[in-house]
Amino acid sequence: MKKYNAVLFDLDGTLLNTIGDLAGAVNHALRTFGYPEHSVEEVTTMVGNGIRKLVERALPSDVDEQKLDEVLACFVEYYIAHVAVKTDYYPGIRELVKILHDKGVKLAIVSNKFQAGCDELRERFFADTIMVALGDEKGRTRKPATDAPFLALQELGAERQATLYVGDSQVDAQTAENAGLDYVLVSWGFCPRADLEKWNPVEIAENPADLLKYFS
Repeated sequence: MKKYNAVLFDLDGTLLNTIGDLAGAVNHALRTFGYPEHSVEEVTTMVGNGIRKLVERALPSDVDEQKLDEVLACFVEYYIAHVAVKTDYYPGIRELVKILHDKGVKLAIVSNKFQAGCDELRERFFADTIMVALGDEKGRTRKPATDAPFLALQELGAERQATLYVGDSQVDAQTAENAGLDYVLVSWGFCPRADLEKWNPVEIAENPADLLKYFS
């Protein structure tokens, strides 16, 4: 079995279950502007392509760009203030990340979450284990583009052939394939398993411990 010495993790739906706080912020913003709210299950189907696309999907289709910007700003303000009310590690993730860190594996987060939110969650949950966290930032094309994965490799000093990408969605699968990275998809995230099975990962992992065998 091939072994790796670096890993790029997606964040939402892979390391952390963030959907409760994302849904809370979406519905706060919608409520503030008088738009209909959505269930957590509905919001789950809207995530994965950055917060602007999330808010756009949550709004009625006839909302103009100016109003979208206003609702988005409301979402961001509320989300940053409530980023870890319901958010927590998936079971086994904290232990997995610590084991990999202690083994000397190079660790990075590569996310479509806006950079400030990405930084806040890294600081709260992975301050001692993951030093590199790249989110959605102006001037960097979000996943499935290769900008963030390649920058993460550069910052880690990692080789593409020795790096495993781990995510929970079709966006992650496409990102890894675009970047020429081997990848594992996880079954505990936001994407239905049937959608994951359309891709060609090394494995669809059932729990975080499944990932340990890929690292010396």
